[in-house]
Amino acid sequence: MTDLYEPTLFSRHNRPLHALWLESQAWFCARELGRLIGRYLDEQIIRRLDADQHRTVMLLRYGEYRNTVMISESGAYTVLAHHYIPENRSLRRWLTYEVIAVMRDAQGPTQHDAPQTSLMTWTGRSLCLLHWQSEPWIRLRDMPEVLGKSSIHTPSINAKLAQPWRQAAARLFRG
Repeated sequence: MTDLYEPTLFSRHNRPLHALWLESQAWFCARELGRLIGRYLDEQIIRRLDADQHRTVMLLRYGEYRNTVMISESGAYTVLAHHYIPENRSLRRWLTYEVIAVMRDAQGPTQHDAPQTSLMTWTGRSLCLLHWQSEPWIRLRDMPEVLGKSSIHTPSINAKLAQPWRQAAARLFRG
């Protein structure tokens, strides 16, 4: 009997990514990961990965179970490095700090006081939240997405204010 898996659905730029936590690591639908990369991940590309970086599973997608080629977290990073375009940097960060973090935190019990990540989805958009001290937190750079305004700019640290901090840190590390 074949195991049936129910994935977590993430969305980036209105494109879906079905992801699965299996054997303590993240797995991604190869077809959808390819769309996010901007390259069709055909059999030849999949075969270049190591045997432990890809597999086919019965995955629930769009209401029915389908044979789906999945790529592991390390396989995804390999594909991103091999088919590099500048946008892949932000895709890698999204996978690492949002998708995988949310999936890892959803797996098991953690300390009650420890921060956890989760995914908030609304109107086709998804956003990573940090839950800490019974409060949801959002990154400042994500606020324009939440507010739906592109005119909001994230403030940067004034270089003059940051300089004394940098000097103190340098003295600390020099001994």
